[in-house]
Amino acid sequence: MPIAHALRSLFAGNLEKIRDINRKYATPRITMSLPVRLALLALRVYLLVLVGLLAYKFIVTLSR
Repeated sequence: MPIAHALRSLFAGNLEKIRDINRKYATPRITMSLPVRLALLALRVYLLVLVGLLAYKFIVTLSR
């Protein structure tokens, strides 16, 4: 429990600042074109594939 308490005390003072920042950037100020959206989607899929491969390799390594 000391780790949870330390994290809670670390973020307790800055929680309102974090909420303000989240409110400020909740809606994007610029519009994205279709190619930009597709590129970001491709990057997300690529990241998920890499994480999946990493998890697969971890499970295979543990099973040996």
